Amino acid sequence: MKRRRMILLAALATAAVLALGGATWAIAGGGDDEGNATGPEANRAKAAAIAHVGGTANAVERDDEKGATWEVEVTKPSGDTVDVRLDANYRVVAVDTDSETADDNGGGSSDDANGDG
Repeated sequence: MKRRRMILLAALATAAVLALGGATWAIAGGGDDEGNATGPEANRAKAAAIAHVGGTANAVERDDEKGATWEVEVTKPSGDTVDVRLDANYRVVAVDTDSETADDNGGGSSDDANGDG
């Protein structure tokens, strides 16, 4: 009976440590959920996106679509919102119409690296 109690207590302690560690990681920004990437790399991604299309960076997150490493949501001077996808070297991979602000046809992708549309 004593052995069973020790195993149960050890399992509970392990679960508590894992839960606290996961919460700490998420609070500290370890999870790059929707626009929550921070730090010097995220700042560099924002700067590269703004340099390419102009405007204001709204959010930055890690990305894995279209060969990108970063996705930066930018509001262009025209008021249009685009997603600028960058590779690991902060070069533009694609500029996509932001689906959250696109018209009812489901948005679109310019897939160009010029930021023209």
